[in-house]
Amino acid sequence: MIDFGIKDIIDILIVSLLLYYIYRLMKKSGTLSLFYGVLAFILVWVLAYEIFDMRLTGSIVDKFMSIGLIVLVILFQDQIKRFLIDIGGPGNWRHIRKIFKHDKNNEKEHAEVMTVVYACMSMSKSKTGALIVFQRKVPLADFEKTGDEIDADINARLIENIFFKNSPLHDGAMIIANHRIASVGCILPVSHDMNIPKNLGLRHRAALGMSQQTDAVCVIVSEETGGISVAEGGRIRTKLSSMDLEHILNQSLSKG
Repeated sequence: MIDFGIKDIIDILIVSLLLYYIYRLMKKSGTLSLFYGVLAFILVWVLAYEIFDMRLTGSIVDKFMSIGLIVLVILFQDQIKRFLIDIGGPGNWRHIRKIFKHDKNNEKEHAEVMTVVYACMSMSKSKTGALIVFQRKVPLADFEKTGDEIDADINARLIENIFFKNSPLHDGAMIIANHRIASVGCILPVSHDMNIPKNLGLRHRAALGMSQQTDAVCVIVSEETGGISVAEGGRIRTKLSSMDLEHILNQSLSKG
């Protein structure tokens, strides 16, 4: 008779939750096939070593598991860092924190969102190209260093002046972090996804690339059409209205 108790149920739940987080991370980073490969390898190891007691096969696979773990840590150190930040990020503890302390940042965040929305609508009308990145849980310090650090208040007129067509910082990205305009003129990683519509330019590809490598929310104003788009989680939404933009930003930033 199999002795199966509450401890075993908790054990299964912990492993399931861990696998779910890894699956979600791999899916965002586009390495889902690797996740399935590692999962299959672990399954073979468990069957050979633990269930069927195949010592020779199990010991060989066990050696590969030890080496493979080190290789995976080296290859996916950025994704692992993001995974740990995702688990320990303040967004996951927001509801617990609300029990003990009222979250006073909601009104401030909404005011900042509205400032960016107004600036984007103004730039949309004049077809002024812009790329604004909101930091969430994953730190963007490395990307901030590629531009000019200014540490300024979030101000609609300042945003419009930075992205003015004759401004030297017009072509770079603006990074907003910790309720401040942290840096401008930043260089972002460009996505090479072949499924991106050809009518979307370099700003859209940079925003999509940023959203694939981090959990940032990227707002794009097209210089050609004046259209507003948002890239998040490796996906891009185009042709957004001011209400759409406000809703997306409020919803996304409240999670971070």
